Amino acid sequence: MHTKADPVLFNYVFCGGTRVQQRHVFREQLPLSLRQQRKTLQRQRCIRTAASADYRDREPKDIRVLVVGATGYIGKFVVKELIKRGYNVVAFAREKSGVGGKAGMEDTKQAFQGADVRFGDVADMASLSSVAFAEPVDVVVSCLASRTGGKKDSWAIDYQATKNVLDVAREKGAAHFVLLSAICVQKPLLEFQHAKLKLEEALQTAGDITYSIVRPTAFFKSLAGQVELVKTGKPYVMFGDGQLASCKPISEADLASFMADCVKDPKKANQMLPIGGPGKAWSALEQGEYLFQLAERKPSFIKVPVALMDGIIGFLDFLTRMFPGLEDSAEFGRIGKYYATESMLVYDPERQQYDADATPSYGKDTLEEFFRRAVKEDGMKGQELGDAAVF
Repeated sequence: MHTKADPVLFNYVFCGGTRVQQRHVFREQLPLSLRQQRKTLQRQRCIRTAASADYRDREPKDIRVLVVGATGYIGKFVVKELIKRGYNVVAFAREKSGVGGKAGMEDTKQAFQGADVRFGDVADMASLSSVAFAEPVDVVVSCLASRTGGKKDSWAIDYQATKNVLDVAREKGAAHFVLLSAICVQKPLLEFQHAKLKLEEALQTAGDITYSIVRPTAFFKSLAGQVELVKTGKPYVMFGDGQLASCKPISEADLASFMADCVKDPKKANQMLPIGGPGKAWSALEQGEYLFQLAERKPSFIKVPVALMDGIIGFLDFLTRMFPGLEDSAEFGRIGKYYATESMLVYDPERQQYDADATPSYGKDTLEEFFRRAVKEDGMKGQELGDAAVF
């Protein structure tokens, strides 16, 4: 029995082994209606936690996985990987998707045969609730990402739209949330990084849903922008000496496989998961040299001083004061500089250094083989940027 002096310890209520964070108050301080609401909420959370413990014991066909951002660059691979593994996949997409919205609903259904394809808007809570979550969902996989990296777009998609999905997922009793984030949020200097971090925090502190936060290094496509230039004998452009930054890129298929692993692997629950591909870390100089070798051309480089980028960014920031509509132009400049000067590897804040050895490797697709195919065989087939105009 509790007395007025006995606090009702809501700080950490354990339901089926999962810690649920609540407020620390006194029972007598709560009005009757709030006490009843608290009991209902606590009971709901215990039920959800029980579901979290149970769903991993089922066969994949009996686990409903909702993918949002399904038609995005990585989302497409994730949907197909989950289908291949036999999950009950719900792919939630816009009615018009792809580059410039050229793909219609029938195109999306055709691309995702084997999935339950539904159409709606992640910015609309009612659409999420009545369409995406029309039936109980066990696991949500979010591949949502800003199309441009601009300030408004970043907060609208990387944070708010993804938060909408998280809120409805919790309300509907989903057990697990797999989030596609980015390794670059370790050292946040850009607007989209701050938006992603705020969403990560919301997910980690939710308390009534488990999570896997996946932070991949660079994608193959992000390193392929100069393949055609090298093949036609043009110089390879890089910042400084080409050794300012390195990365361990991961293929789209391998990343999709890793994210699918997160659906059932209990070791990946409530974890921050940086992930790169197999092999060594590559600098821009090494990438360029290897491309020239594959193309059987004499290496030729244009070395752009970082100070030049700083000057451009400064000028755009100055113009933004008079023309606010240009603020994204300056942000795009900062994004370009960031990727040219910051490594896509695990960052050690104590040593203030990136660490290739500490960056986990996964999968079988190597950058060498990707570059070889890009130069010798099918070029850049399958590496379209989609709606992610900057990235």
